[in-house]
Parts: sequence; structure tokens; C-alpha cells
Amino acid sequence: MSLLKDAEDVSQKKHIIIAGAGIIGTSTAYYLSKHFSDSISAITIIDPSGKIAPAASGKAGGFLALDWNDYSSVGPLSRRSFDLHSQLANEFGKETIMYRRLTCASISVRNGGGVGNKPSGKKLTGVEWASDLNEDKDAAGVAVGFRPLGDESTIAQVHPKMLCETLWKAVTENSSIESNIVKEKVVDSVHDDNGNLTGVTLGDGTIVNGDRLLWATGPWTTIGNCMVGVKYHSVLIPTEKVLTQSVFYDGFGDPEIYPRPDGTAYCCGFPDAAVKVVEEPGKEEVRQEKVDEIVDAVRKCSGGKEGALGKEPQLAQSCYLPTTIDNVPIMGEIEGKNGCFVASGHSCWGILNGPATGESMASLIMTGESRHLNLSSFNPNRFG
Repeated sequence: MSLLKDAEDVSQKKHIIIAGAGIIGTSTAYYLSKHFSDSISAITIIDPSGKIAPAASGKAGGFLALDWNDYSSVGPLSRRSFDLHSQLANEFGKETIMYRRLTCASISVRNGGGVGNKPSGKKLTGVEWASDLNEDKDAAGVAVGFRPLGDESTIAQVHPKMLCETLWKAVTENSSIESNIVKEKVVDSVHDDNGNLTGVTLGDGTIVNGDRLLWATGPWTTIGNCMVGVKYHSVLIPTEKVLTQSVFYDGFGDPEIYPRPDGTAYCCGFPDAAVKVVEEPGKEEVRQEKVDEIVDAVRKCSGGKEGALGKEPQLAQSCYLPTTIDNVPIMGEIEGKNGCFVASGHSCWGILNGPATGESMASLIMTGESRHLNLSSFNPNRFG
């Protein structure tokens, strides 16, 4: 009798397929495993790269802000996710995902340094980055304004790739669930005569059986034909010391700098125009002129070659930020496709909002509702 019951329980468990191995896919897999393992037989992530976080989720800055989205539809999502990041850091260990709290500032920089120009000598209180910028006669820029944008209570950071890998590792360590990552592309969903999902078709023609499908494919998402990608280049530059202040510069192209606790700084800026993405995930072209543009701007803003970021970059990369045509993410079940869900379009806030998105989608997939957040603003069917 008990053996028959066990067999029935196994047959009722769901095989969840996730298309996309970025922050949304791995977060959803983690919360599925954490909260619904009794109802799940397997979780399979399918990604063209066969790797975790091959695109934007592995190349992002990892900047987290509690309240910057408060006056938008994403506000509650961001607040919930900011707290979840803290919980994940406590669970996995801050060092494991390179999580920490820090401060953030906006610094206005203008032309004024350089040979023959006399620096002002004025120091701006609270500026960690450019403390000697105005004293350096060879510096191209002079700091003329400072505005705090947050302190340790509202600002944090995480290493995106380390976070994604740690989330997936936690799934693989759940002995009650079979976990797999497949190197392929999900082409379409497969349904029976009643419209219920039975699996997915891969790019090589293989059919993988499954009970639920989540499209978490970032700028490659085709649901509703509403997704574009904004290409960003970034560089990782060693710093003389470990810095604790993220900076949004105003001037010289407005570069953004996110220092990390390992003695490096993630620097980015000068985005391309939004496009339909055709480059493959993890194979995005890195254009040297864009790299040079970022490095030049960063040096002008932070003290020149003798400043905090005078060293040569140890890494240059590019990725696409997934953005919907109305700048609001899509999260929910796909109308007319039973068992199919989508979550994408989080733009520059993908890493911040990843955990709460994953938590919400896991709940929606398994129970039919999101337990912590109202997802009505993100209805993917608004695009048809």
C-alpha cells in the first residue's frame, strides 16, 4: 500500500524547465528547490552556452539600491529583493557571493586640470574617490559638486556571477530533486490536445518532457515581441586600496564605478542604442573603442593615471541589458500557453530584482499566485 502511494506521489511531482541560466533562471530554480521540493521531481536549466550566467547576469556590476525605484511599479519588487539579497548573504556567507554594504555618491566633474591649469585645491567632504583630484595638476577633471545617494542602510553590492553559481549549486545539493543544465536553445513549447504543456523542443530537434516552462532568456526573449537589448561595455580595473563608495560621475560621459572588496573596480558607461539582439549569449563582441572610451573617462574623473584607477584593466567585456519597449518587466503566465511562464526585461536592475523575481515566479509556477508581491503591473500579455 505504501509503495503504491509513493509511486503516485512521484508521478504527481513536476519537472520544471527553465530556459535561461541567468539571475532570473537561477533565482527561480533556487526558490523552487527551497520552498517546493516536495512537489518537484526535477529542475532543468537549458541555455545555449551550457553555463551559468553567460551573459548580462555574469557581467553586471551587482549594484543594489533599496529605494531608488520607490516611485515606480518596480518599487515593491526592489524593496523585497534588496532584503532577500541580505538573507542570501547570511545563508551562503558574504564572502561566497562578495556581498557587502557600502555608500554611494554623485560627483560632478568638470574640465580644469591638466598642464598649465591651476587646480582649485578644494576638497569635497565625503568624497572617497577623488580626494586628491583637485590637487593633481595633471588631472583632467576637477570635482565641483558632491551629492550623497545612499549609505550602508540603503546601498549594497554583490558579485553577480558568484551569486548565480551559488544559487544553482544550492539546487544541485538538494538530494530530493534531480537537477540538470543542458547546452541548447529552447525553440518552442509542446502541448497535448487539451493544451497542457508536455515539454519543449530544443534547437537540435530534441524534445525534453516537462510540466512547467519558464522563459528567462533576457534580451533573447521573444514573447510578445516586446524585448530589446541595450549593449553596455565594462572594464574591471585594480585599485590601490579597497574602496567603499560607488560613484555616478556627472561629466566626461558620466561613467559609473562600483568598487569591489577584492581591490577592483567595475567601470561602465556609454551604452549603445536599444536593438533587437542577434549576438549569441556569452559571445557578445567587445569593441576596443568602447573600452578605451570608458577607461579614458574614468581616469579623467578619478585623478588621471596617478589616481585611484590609473592601472590597466584586467578585464574588458560587453553584454545586453534586457528592456521591454515600455521599460516595465514582464512577469507572469503566458496567455494561451498553459504551463508556460515568462520573466524578463529588468534592464539595469536585473541583479537587484533577481531574487524577488525568482521567489515570485517559483510561487506562481507552483501555486498559481505570487505570495509576496502583486505581479499585475508586469503582466506579459499586455503586449499580446
